[in-house]
Amino acid sequence: MTRQPETTATGGLTRRGFLKGAAASAASLVIGVHLPNRAWAEDGVEPAAGAFAPNAFVRIDPDSTVTVIVKHIEFGQGPVTGLSTLVAEELDADWLQMRAELAPADTAKYTNKLFGLQGTGGSTAMASSFEPMRKAGAAARAVLVQAAANRWGVDPGEITIERGTLSDGSGSHKASFGDLVADAAKLEVPGDPTLKSPDQFRLIGTQVGKLDTPEKSNGKQIFTLDLYPDDLITATILHPPQFGAKVASVDDSAARAVKGVIDVKTVPAGVAVYAENTHAALKGRKALKVQWDSSGAETRSTLQMEREYSQAAKKPGLDARSDGDVEKALGSADTVIEAEYFFPFLAHAPMETLDAVIQFKEGQITAWMGTQIQTLDRGGLAQVFGVDKEKVMLYTQYAGGSFGRRAQPGADFAVEAAQVSKAMDTDRPVKLMWTRENDIQGGRYRPLAIHRLRGGLDKDGNIVAWDQQIAVQSFMKGTPFEDFMIKDGIDASAVEGSKELPYAIPNLRVGQHLMDNGVPTLWWRSVEHTHNAYANETFLDELFERAGTDPVEGRLALLGDKHPRHSGVLKKVAEMVKKAGDVPEGRQRGVAVHKSFGSYVAQIAEVSKNAAGEPRVHRMWCAVDCGVPVNPDVIRAQMEGGMGYGIGAVLYDAISLSDGGYVEQSNFDRYRSIRINEMPDIEVEVIRSTEPPTGVGEPGTPPSGPAIANAWRRLTGQSVHRLPLVPITA
Repeated sequence: MTRQPETTATGGLTRRGFLKGAAASAASLVIGVHLPNRAWAEDGVEPAAGAFAPNAFVRIDPDSTVTVIVKHIEFGQGPVTGLSTLVAEELDADWLQMRAELAPADTAKYTNKLFGLQGTGGSTAMASSFEPMRKAGAAARAVLVQAAANRWGVDPGEITIERGTLSDGSGSHKASFGDLVADAAKLEVPGDPTLKSPDQFRLIGTQVGKLDTPEKSNGKQIFTLDLYPDDLITATILHPPQFGAKVASVDDSAARAVKGVIDVKTVPAGVAVYAENTHAALKGRKALKVQWDSSGAETRSTLQMEREYSQAAKKPGLDARSDGDVEKALGSADTVIEAEYFFPFLAHAPMETLDAVIQFKEGQITAWMGTQIQTLDRGGLAQVFGVDKEKVMLYTQYAGGSFGRRAQPGADFAVEAAQVSKAMDTDRPVKLMWTRENDIQGGRYRPLAIHRLRGGLDKDGNIVAWDQQIAVQSFMKGTPFEDFMIKDGIDASAVEGSKELPYAIPNLRVGQHLMDNGVPTLWWRSVEHTHNAYANETFLDELFERAGTDPVEGRLALLGDKHPRHSGVLKKVAEMVKKAGDVPEGRQRGVAVHKSFGSYVAQIAEVSKNAAGEPRVHRMWCAVDCGVPVNPDVIRAQMEGGMGYGIGAVLYDAISLSDGGYVEQSNFDRYRSIRINEMPDIEVEVIRSTEPPTGVGEPGTPPSGPAIANAWRRLTGQSVHRLPLVPITA
């Protein structure tokens, strides 16, 4: 369970909490990844309350609890448990004594070295922290062992630690961590401690209970949504109905007449209503009468965009990859198959919509939010209020999902929340809460995309040519990421998963058209791998079917010896399905395999047609190779969650714009999640590996759609080149 600090209703530390912290710090051992040679300051003075955080990653208290300071946001993907496992493993702690806290925003101390800033994304939490957090635990262990050796007058090599208890070789001396923290705090901390070898792992690779499950289950875990500090002002916002539109005029008289409404302000993002409670804020927003200036708005419909993207994809774009001579190979092929794929805009739709609590008082900002990129959000808050970032204390909160939505290159929501707070010109805390309508219609969608594919087969059914042209919008343009993500006109993220197609096809070309669009877009769970994997794996299956090639054996042959981890998960999932027996009557199975974020995932779906003539997914099998499996149960859960997310999206979800650029969906009635009775039975196998650990939050999603579509085509004879599979209805 995570331990929450004692705070006032406004989130500030109470005097009692301060005194308790000061007392605890006097006898606590703090170990950081980058520390000077002494655990405390060079003059030997122990830090005041709070001085050990955020500069440390491990805190051991007199009660022997071990608190891990987690620099990554926790929104269900498991870093609180995963990173704590790494520390506990090297420390030889008992799992029951482990605790975790989310680190505040501090780029210098909590940089994600794979990004160069403090942030969570790209399924990098475990990959970036695997060795540093183990070193933090190992350093803490070394200090405790030395403290025990000094006290008992024995050689450190004689001391062992078993489940948080130290003992000497004779067994005559025993001590808990808490017994030794005062002595250990005075000792030098090794800069490069020895780490365990994999054969010594006791916790890594085993099933441990998730640290955050108990308090999430009993309702004690605090999310931004739960924060209601004293004297809070609640704000809601009315955004323009078209992307790029602005406020022309506002009649707020009816809104101001609502009991509980405090004020109404026009802000850059729209019109904000401030109230003493959520009900009044929502009622006041509903009463607004706003005229909008749409002169700079995106007014095209989805259909218009699709036509323009389709025209672009008919021509070769900039080559992201070019092997052999595609045009010549297609011209001499015995059979040529062509297909055009349409992928709609998709919203992230996390259960907890975007929200933040901000207080500007005495020249300083204190903010609480589920921030995914702390460096950028902290900078955005500072810029709006015109203060140095050192004047911004940003506390990362647990979040109810994200799927990429909380990671904005331009810190959009943090900036909007800051503008709403600043406009009120008060030192009271202001909470901006987005409604579901704000969320579904708020943009930052997965981009609309068109793929045009051509494949050539020779007389023996071998694939001799593959041409894939992708027309898609770049969400990197105009952001701090543009310079290193877009090279020579190619947006690396837009072609990821297609550019690296692992199959041995002698003539292969992947072209890219970056399209201009006024609809704001963003990475979505697994980013562009979702539509690229879908196009890759369904088109490949169609080529196999035309050639009469088994879809599993055909993939394995094209993978050859160069891609053993792709082949490994594919063979494993095929074994799993073989054990399940024959396909029941009226059903069919489809397969897909894809690598994303360093992890390899293969899936097989079993599908039937329901009474309405729509796909019904009954069972899915999944094999995943993500390197060293730190928490196998968390990995399985992430695969299941990613698959459920992918199933719902491929079956039902699309954001569509009508003429004039108006979003047609506003809530879960027309943008629905998969329902509990629609979730298939899922079986997941985690491949044992000694490779460095890689991501699991996103890789489960890309293969889900193509596995289902391939099963559907084999069942019905209908290729699915347009998503969602179930057409949108009014």
